[in-house]
Amino acid sequence: MSSLAGRVALVTGGGRGIGRAIALGLAADGATVAVNYRSDEEAAAKTLSDLEAAAPDSAPRAYAAAVEDLDACRALAGRIEADYGRLDILVHSAGIASRGKSVADTDPAEPARVLGVHALGPHHLTAALLPLLRRSERGDIVFVSSMITDTFPAFGAPYAMGKAAMEALAHTLAKEERRNGMHVNIVAPGVVDTDMGRRLVKATAGIDDIRQADASSPYGHVCSPEEVADVVRFLVSGAASYLTDQRIVVDGGTF
Repeated sequence: MSSLAGRVALVTGGGRGIGRAIALGLAADGATVAVNYRSDEEAAAKTLSDLEAAAPDSAPRAYAAAVEDLDACRALAGRIEADYGRLDILVHSAGIASRGKSVADTDPAEPARVLGVHALGPHHLTAALLPLLRRSERGDIVFVSSMITDTFPAFGAPYAMGKAAMEALAHTLAKEERRNGMHVNIVAPGVVDTDMGRRLVKATAGIDDIRQADASSPYGHVCSPEEVADVVRFLVSGAASYLTDQRIVVDGGTF
């Protein structure tokens, strides 16, 4: 990957899973990385410690904020500006799963909760951070979506709705912000070896150990968080200087 030295990145959901891998990958490429987390302070502290160990002079920070909360998003944007004075890369990786019920059996509060995290939160946070991103010589926004928007399976309406709305936001932003030198892209993973991925394969396939799915997966293994992170690293790099409004599926060609 090309150097990201001198650029500042914020990764939501950066304490665990895909977000953590993205944060560490961007730091490895030279970026100063801030991570946002909702409540798992221990995981965020571990990511922060690893960022500090990898790049002790880069001043990484961790910020607790619920992205679906408009006031929290505005406060987070203010802290990023106060602490760094700039932002060049924003990665929306925070996510929650839906409960796997049919539409008929879904708790009426669940769609609002899931859309809040996956779509409304990214809308609020992006809007709050756009003034900073527009100051950058090159601004990048990457949305971590899901291949669920290719398949729309049964028993997952809130999650699919959230990711579909997220992608609509990304495509709209790409058109609005291109004039400001910004690149806006989507990464859509399939099943990934994360806490959420392990719960998914257990619920849908009865697999207790996700390693049992390696033999039936493309290239002999379930996708790793680092493989998703590598795509994000590419999209914000100089190698992707003429890419925007793209959606890259990371599923090993499953669909």
